[in-house]
Amino acid sequence: MQEQTALTRLSEKITTVVEQYKTLKEDSEMMDMEIQELKIQNEQKDQEIAKLVEQNAIKDSEIESIVEKLESIMA
Repeated sequence: MQEQTALTRLSEKITTVVEQYKTLKEDSEMMDMEIQELKIQNEQKDQEIAKLVEQNAIKDSEIESIVEKLESIMA
């Protein structure tokens, strides 16, 4: 078995580190994209919730109006 020189070992270690860096960078980019997609989905859901809350308030108002009419008829 041939002994590796310090330069060869260092070169191999640098290559390994660079490969790991590239992999981690790709993973990070994928996660950033996923975060952006999730933020968009979250915003859409927040808008839908706000719409439903508003519709619920309108329905509550309509129900209250009907109850008041019934009470006035029954009085």
